[in-house]
Amino acid sequence: MTIHEELQQALNEQVTAELEAALVYLQLSYALDDLGLVGMRDWMKKQHKEELDHAERFSQHLLDRDVTPQIGNISAPIVKVETAIDAFEAALNHEKMISERIRRLADLQATHRDYDSRPLIDFFLAEQIEEEADIDEILDRLKLAGTEGSGILRIDGELGRR
Repeated sequence: MTIHEELQQALNEQVTAELEAALVYLQLSYALDDLGLVGMRDWMKKQHKEELDHAERFSQHLLDRDVTPQIGNISAPIVKVETAIDAFEAALNHEKMISERIRRLADLQATHRDYDSRPLIDFFLAEQIEEEADIDEILDRLKLAGTEGSGILRIDGELGRR
């Protein structure tokens, strides 16, 4: 079950990207904690753990195909957050970047006719639709709430129960 070198490299890069995504969510959780929005903080921490799981899933696929995953350089995320909207916009922008990467993996999988990678990539294509839609919905609600404290706190409480 060999993997074409180009796809193998892209999958390794995705492992690194998922680990970076985990750090983005962790940093956003810190920013939201600082704002006193502990429900949103907890939502971001769950996302952090989910991204670690994603990195593991890509890594396991490589291992199952006799490839040792290689984690690349990971840069610490720099995010400027003054409001909950800032945090979720940063999360959405990052998810859009991840979605593009997953679509590139799908292109490589198809180009190299690596049918063994299709289930993994199909899972992540669907996952990214869900991720972007969830964050977009939260952003819509935050924008409706505006700067009114009670609206933000209500959304914060709901997200904390995720």
